[in-house]
Amino acid sequence: MDKLKVLDSVLVSDYINGDEKSFEILISRHQQRIYNFIFSKVLDRDITEDVFQDTFIKVIKTLKKGKYNEEGKFLPWVMRIAHNLVIDHFRRNKRMPTFKNTDEFDIFSVLGDGELNAEKLLVKEQILSDVRNLINELPEDQKEVLMMRMYKDMSFKEISENTGVSINTALGRMRYALINLRKLIEKYNMVLVN
Repeated sequence: MDKLKVLDSVLVSDYINGDEKSFEILISRHQQRIYNFIFSKVLDRDITEDVFQDTFIKVIKTLKKGKYNEEGKFLPWVMRIAHNLVIDHFRRNKRMPTFKNTDEFDIFSVLGDGELNAEKLLVKEQILSDVRNLINELPEDQKEVLMMRMYKDMSFKEISENTGVSINTALGRMRYALINLRKLIEKYNMVLVN
C-alpha cells in the first residue's frame, strides 16, 4: 500500500506502534503549512525554525506518551500546539516592565521605541537585562520603589503601605529613579546598543 496516500490518523497510529517512517510522511505532508503559519506570526526565519522544531518535539512526546486522541484531526491539533508555542515565545520576550499610563514611565522612550517585531523584541530583552544591572546602581530608596512597581506590579498605594512613605513620596522616588535610569542608559548607550 502506498503510504503517501494513507490517512493522517492511520499514519499516527502506525507511528505510535513503532513505525518511524509514518511520522516522516506526516512531517513532510504538513511541514510547509505549519512552517508558513509560524512564520506569519513571528516574521523571523530563525525563530520560526526553533518554534517549528519545538512543535514537533512536543508532538512526538505527546504521541509517545499515548496522549493523542484527536481522531483524524492531526493537522489542526499540530497547528494548535504551534500556535501555543508562538504565544509562549512572545510571552517570554515581552516579559518586560512597561508603563502604559504616561510617557514618563516608559524607560524605553529614550531609545525611540516604535512597533516591535520579533527581532526588536529580542534586542529589547537584551536591553532589559542590561537595564536590570543598571537598576542596581540606583540609590536604595529609588531602587526599592522601581523594583516593586516594575517587577512586582504593585500599585503606588501598595508601595506606599509597604515602604511606610506617602504615595507622593513613592511617586517622587519613582520619577527620580526613572530620570536616573535614563541618565545611566545614555551614559552606557554604547553597551546597550551593541
